[in-house]
Parts: sequence; structure tokens; C-alpha cells
Amino acid sequence: METATKVVIMIVVAIVIFNLGQALFFMMKGSGDSDRVVKALTRRIALSLLAIVLVIISIWAGWIHPHGVGG
Repeated sequence: METATKVVIMIVVAIVIFNLGQALFFMMKGSGDSDRVVKALTRRIALSLLAIVLVIISIWAGWIHPHGVGG
């Protein structure tokens, strides 16, 4: 279960980065279609919150174990 949880969290983070890049592309393109930028950034925020919740639930359930730096 630990590996599957880590893979799901990594996939969500990769999608967050993709949406951030997509918003940057639409902003730099500058075609005046700010609706696409707003939608991409909204998806990024929602997915970031999902990733945070997944990490919290995974730690609470014991699927992943946090550790300190160098520990």
C-alpha cells in the first residue's frame, strides 16, 4: 500500500506541474483568452489541495512515514 500511495501522490503532483505549465503557456501566448489561464490555475489549486489531503490521510493511516532531514 505504501508504494501505491506514493505513486498516486507523485502522479497528482505531476499533473499540478503540468497545469502550472499550461497556465504559463496560455499567459505567454497572450491571445486575450484569460479564461483558459484561470481554469488551469484553478485546477492547479484544487489538485494541490488534493495532494496535501492525500499526504495527511496517508500519514494518519500509516501508509507513509514522515522522517526528519538526515534521519
